[in-house]
Amino acid sequence: MAAARLGRPLPGSSALFVCDLQERFRGSVAAFPQIVAVAARLLQGCRILGLPVLVTEQRPDVLGPTVPELGAQELPRLPKTAFSMAGVASDLLGDPKIRSVLLCGIEAHACVLQTALDLLERGLDVHVVVDAVSSRSQGERALALSRMARAGAHLSTCESLLLLLLRDSAHPKFPQVRRPRPPGPRPSLTCAAPPQIPLGR
Repeated sequence: MAAARLGRPLPGSSALFVCDLQERFRGSVAAFPQIVAVAARLLQGCRILGLPVLVTEQRPDVLGPTVPELGAQELPRLPKTAFSMAGVASDLLGDPKIRSVLLCGIEAHACVLQTALDLLERGLDVHVVVDAVSSRSQGERALALSRMARAGAHLSTCESLLLLLLRDSAHPKFPQVRRPRPPGPRPSLTCAAPPQIPLGR
């Protein structure tokens, strides 16, 4: 419980939720290639550390499949119509060992926000990976991040969360997990819109 209060995820009690990184969003979501690259790094690191992973697709018949760059081809991708991922996460959420969720994907003000609120309502510790979360509008993203933080979610980055999970540079999997970060602009750590991405609609 102390780890949860401090916002410190542990490998044995954490899961990764990857929300709706689908083809249809490729041309409309701000910084989409960078968001996917960071999410792919996070996904790989979490799999190396043995975290369970949930990948969802919002209306894949309309919005297309998960983008291949994510590297989730070997994982089940659960379709949904509700904005929140919680409705298709019953197996993971029913596991008493899971106390923390690392949450990334799109869109920040819709599916990510509603997932975070549902998980918080269930008493889970939620870590929103801000450099792997975006929206079509960076104004919407900023407000959503602010609301999630006020509701009790922890705002963090891929790099920081992986290091929290590793805890020690002597960890045997440190060299595999701690690889160089992907290039390109990274969304701001604050709720302000990042300067390299103009405010959208």
